Amino acid sequence: MLVSIAHEGNIAVVTIDNSPVNALSQAVRYGLCEAIDALDADPNVQAVVLICAGRTFIAGADVNEFGKPPTPPYLPDVVSRIETAAKPWVAAIHGSALGGGFEVALGCRFRVAMPDASVGLPEVTLGIVPGAGGTVRLPRLTSAEQAVAMVTSGRPIKAPRAQSLGVIDAVVNGDDLRAGAVAFAAEALTRPLPEPICNRTPATVSDEFWSEQQAAVAKSAKGAAAPLRALACLKQAVTTDFASALAFERETFLQLRGSDEATALRHVFFAERAATRPPSIKGVTPRPIAKAAVIGGGIMGAGIAAALRNAGMPVVMVERDDETLALGLNKLGGIFDGAVKRNRLTPEQREERMAGVTGTTNYADLADVDLVIEAVFEELSVKQAVFEQLGAVCRSDAVLATNTSYLDPRDIVVGLPHPERFIGLHFFSPAHVMKLLEVVPTPNTAPEVLATGFALAKRLGKMPVQAGICDGFIGNRILKRYRAAAEDLVRNGVAIAEIDAAMRDFGMAMGPFEAQDLGGLDIAFLQREGARSRGEDVAPTLGDILVRAGRKGQKSGGGWYDYAAGDRKPKPSAAVEELLAGEIHAGSGSQITRDAIAQRLLAEMAEEGALILSEGIAAQPADIDLVKIHGYGFPRWRGGPMFHAIQRGAEALEQDLGRALSPALSKVLGTAA
Repeated sequence: MLVSIAHEGNIAVVTIDNSPVNALSQAVRYGLCEAIDALDADPNVQAVVLICAGRTFIAGADVNEFGKPPTPPYLPDVVSRIETAAKPWVAAIHGSALGGGFEVALGCRFRVAMPDASVGLPEVTLGIVPGAGGTVRLPRLTSAEQAVAMVTSGRPIKAPRAQSLGVIDAVVNGDDLRAGAVAFAAEALTRPLPEPICNRTPATVSDEFWSEQQAAVAKSAKGAAAPLRALACLKQAVTTDFASALAFERETFLQLRGSDEATALRHVFFAERAATRPPSIKGVTPRPIAKAAVIGGGIMGAGIAAALRNAGMPVVMVERDDETLALGLNKLGGIFDGAVKRNRLTPEQREERMAGVTGTTNYADLADVDLVIEAVFEELSVKQAVFEQLGAVCRSDAVLATNTSYLDPRDIVVGLPHPERFIGLHFFSPAHVMKLLEVVPTPNTAPEVLATGFALAKRLGKMPVQAGICDGFIGNRILKRYRAAAEDLVRNGVAIAEIDAAMRDFGMAMGPFEAQDLGGLDIAFLQREGARSRGEDVAPTLGDILVRAGRKGQKSGGGWYDYAAGDRKPKPSAAVEELLAGEIHAGSGSQITRDAIAQRLLAEMAEEGALILSEGIAAQPADIDLVKIHGYGFPRWRGGPMFHAIQRGAEALEQDLGRALSPALSKVLGTAA
C-alpha cells in the first residue's frame, strides 16, 4: 500500500511508501484522504504521526504529473483536511520535505525532523509558486522576512535552522525518527494544543518592507516572473485574511502553471535528470576513484583541486618546480580562505581541506593515484609532455584526463600506453564554483572510463554533458559564434553598450563585451593566434585589434570599455571608437531595437547549436541548453538557446537572422514539431 496505518497506543502512524521519493501522486493524495477519514472516526486515536518510508519525506509533486491538469483529490484540499482534522498530526521529516511535501508538513499541527533533514518551497525554480498554501502558512510560522527569503529563492534550509526560525518544532536526535516523533506526539497531548496555522495571525510589517523586498527580488530574479509573483502571494498572506490569501495563491499558481517560463523550467528540470545518466553508460560500472592528482597549480588547476577536496578526495598537486608549486598551493589556500570569509567553511574545515593536499614536483609520486587531471597551459606541446610522463609512471588502470578547452584531445595523447583510460574533462573557471563539466571521450575511451567521468561529476556536484570532439567542443564553439555575431552588429553601427544592454535585458548576467572584458580578451586572442600559427584560416576579429593595442580587458584598464583604477564599472571608450573606426560601416544599426539585437544573437547561437547536433558533437538539443545555462550564464528560465529557438519557430527565426535558416536548424525545428 502507498499509504498505510499502524498504531502505537493512542498514537496512529501513517506511512507513505511511494519510492523513490514519496512523490505526491494522485494515489498518495487519495490514500491520505482515506487515512484522515479513518483516524478521525477512530476513538482510540488521539494523535497522528505522518512519516515516510525510504530515503526521504515527501520530496514534492509527482514529476509524471508535471505540465498536466491536476486530478482530484487536489493537494490544497488534502492539506486543509490534515490541518482541520479532529486529531492533531505530527509530520516526521527525514531527507527532504520540498514543495508539496513541505506544504503537507505545514498542514500538520507539529513538525519534527532529523538533524540532516531539509525543508523548502522550491516552486519558483520551476516557474510557478506554491499552490497548496505554502506562501500563506509559512509567514504564520516565521517572520515575513524569512518567508520571503525561502519562497522567492526556492532554497531549502536545514532542520536546525528551520527550528530556530520556528518553522519546525523539534529536531529528533538519534537514529529512530519514528520513535522520536511518537514520543513528541504523546508529550504534546499533555499540553494545550496550538491553534492550526490557518487560525494564526502573521506579524505585520511596514509598507517600506514590501517596497524593499520588491526591489531586491526583482534584482535577483533577473527577469524571471515567478519570484515576484511569489512575493505578491506572501504580501497577500500577511495583509489579508487566510482564505483570501489562499485563493490568491491558488489563482497565481494556476496562471503560472502553463506559462512560457514554467514550460522552459520544466524542460531544464527534465534535461538535467536525463543528462546525468546518458544511454552510453547504461549498465556500465565506473572505475573507483579514491585519490586524485592535478597537474598544474594555476587558476584552473587550483580550482579543480579545490573541487576535489570539497568532495573529500585526497589530492596531489604537481608543478614543474618548487616556486610554481608554492604559488599553486597558495592559490588553493586562497580559495579556502575566501570560503571562510563567506562563512562557507570554518577555519578548522579550511585546515582539513589543505591537510588533504600533497604538493610535488616529481611525477613518480603519482604511482598510486586513481585519477589525474591535467590543467596546464593551453599549448599542445606542453600537454603532450605531461602525458608522456604520466604514461610512464601511472598505473595502467588510472584514469588520465585533460582539461583542454580547444585542443583536440586525440593529439594530446598520441602514443600514450593504454589510451582507453584517457578522457577529456572540461571544467569551467572558477572550477570549484561553476557547475558545468563537459565530458569528452575519444574513440579509444573505454565505457567504464566514460562512466567514471559522469560519476566524478556527480561526486563533485556538477552537471555533466557529453560532448564530441571539435574546436571548442559545445560551449566554446557556440560562444565563438555568439561573439562573432555581436562583432558583426558593431560593424553595422550598433553600439557596443547597446548590445550588452540587450543581452542583460534578455536575462544574461552580462553582455558579450562586458564578459570578455571580465575574463580577458587575450585568452581567445591567443587561441586564435595559435590556430593561425598552425596554418589554420582564422578570420580577423575586432577583438584582435584591441588586444594588439594593449587592451586586454579589466586587467589592463581597458578592453571594449574603459575602467577607472579600482572601479569595474564599464565606461564607453573613445579610444575603442578610434581603433575600430575603419571597421564600422554606416547602416541601420543604430535603429535596431534591443529585443531585435537579442533575438539576432540568440538565433545565431541556435544555428551553431544545430550544426553541432548535425555533426554528432551533442546528442540532443537539451544538452546544448544545459551547457549554455550551467557554463555561460544563459538564463535558466528561458530554457536554453535551442529550447528558445524551438519555441520561437521558423518564421520568427528567419526574421531574426534576416536570411533563410540553415538546413541543420530547419531539421531541429522540424524534429521538435
